Amino acid sequence: MAVEASSLEQELSCSICLDFFKDPVVLQCSHSFCRDCLQNFWEEKKSQECPVCKRQSSMTDLPLNLVLKNIVDNHLKHKSASRCGLHGEKLLLFCEDDQELLCVVCQTAKKHRNHQLCPVEEAVQDKKVELKSSLTPLKEKLEKFTKVKQEAEKTAKHIKNQSQHTEKRIKEEFEKLHQFLREEEEARLAVLRKENVQKSQRMKEKIENISKQVSTLSEKIRDIEKAMEAEDISFLKAYKDTKEIAQCSLQDPELDSGALIDVAKHLGSLKLRVWEKMLGIVQYTPVTLDPNTAAPWLSVSDDLTSVRNTGVKQQLPDSPERFFPCVCVLGSEGFNSGKHSWEVEVEDKTEWDLGVAKGSVNRKGGIICKPEDGIWVVLLRNGDEYKGGTSPRTWLRLERKPQRIRVQLDYDKGEVSFFNPADKSLIYTFKDTFTGTLFPFFSPCLIEGGINAGSLKICPVKVSVTTMLSQ
Repeated sequence: MAVEASSLEQELSCSICLDFFKDPVVLQCSHSFCRDCLQNFWEEKKSQECPVCKRQSSMTDLPLNLVLKNIVDNHLKHKSASRCGLHGEKLLLFCEDDQELLCVVCQTAKKHRNHQLCPVEEAVQDKKVELKSSLTPLKEKLEKFTKVKQEAEKTAKHIKNQSQHTEKRIKEEFEKLHQFLREEEEARLAVLRKENVQKSQRMKEKIENISKQVSTLSEKIRDIEKAMEAEDISFLKAYKDTKEIAQCSLQDPELDSGALIDVAKHLGSLKLRVWEKMLGIVQYTPVTLDPNTAAPWLSVSDDLTSVRNTGVKQQLPDSPERFFPCVCVLGSEGFNSGKHSWEVEVEDKTEWDLGVAKGSVNRKGGIICKPEDGIWVVLLRNGDEYKGGTSPRTWLRLERKPQRIRVQLDYDKGEVSFFNPADKSLIYTFKDTFTGTLFPFFSPCLIEGGINAGSLKICPVKVSVTTMLSQ
């Protein structure tokens, strides 16, 4: 090591002054010297030759060898750091009491008397062992931060995908509404145009008929007036015929009622009537699913009304609200008062869990559905085993296999009831005291060999418009 250091110091020394380079410059021949040393050498020699290779130099403005200067500066800085600032001696010892580096002179000082000293090499080994033990928790912490960072990056990507997909769905849904409004507008305009054509045609025919009668009457009047202008004898001879002409059997003309466009029919409560009709194409479900809570194996429909187990794990961020690994999903809206109900289509599924759960329910690791853990459900197992989600389970006997299950929550009364909507029969009722927010709870359960692969689908309800008169 000492030989290597000596060799390095030779390379960093000027061949003129034999000391470390100061403000080194480089010649065309690539040899470097201290600027002042080279200037003095040239003045003495009265020739601009290289002190090493004797090659003549035509340079007057000598360029600084910046790389060499930086190397020398760093070496001197390191070298000075390894020597005592007070005595200039090498730092060979380490004081454990004061945690200071000492030279051989420092160790005799009163300040370090009776202190525990050890060679630098030994102190280095001890401190490295000490730091190595500190590295373990740091590495564990780094691993946690790295994992969370990766999860955050995955979440950021998922947020972007969610935004793009949601924007696309919003546009599609509004396009359906726009298309409905365009078609409804065209249909109502077509009715208006048809009425316009019909009533305009009737009015045209009436005008033509009246015009004929006007012509007939005008001709009669002209004939009578002409007869009245005749000589007395001629007038009297023609009087009988003229009087017959003067007879008129035409009834007085009248405008028909209902001849005008029925504006009230077209514009009266137009928005309300269009809205009522729009409800026919709009499906309303009292509960929708929150895809952010769905386990990675679950696929939630675009309209957020059905869920199924695909058996394939999606690459989704493991956010705190997501169930993992239990295949569950919550409704998007929670309840902390009042009465609420919804129906779920279960059809041919052989296993499922349905009910309500606290918003604070554990979502990571294994979950046992029971009231003690904030989950109130009725469940199906093996195709025909219905149970109340108590601990232990309550076996239920059903007269028929329900195709739908109605979940009915009365928060204030502390009841969750389950019904078969087909015959309105009660399946089971939980009675409890609720605290916090309760969310609809769904689990399509596991699939094996394609069995139980069907969806749980929240059923839509019919919506009607009720108008009320305010006093």
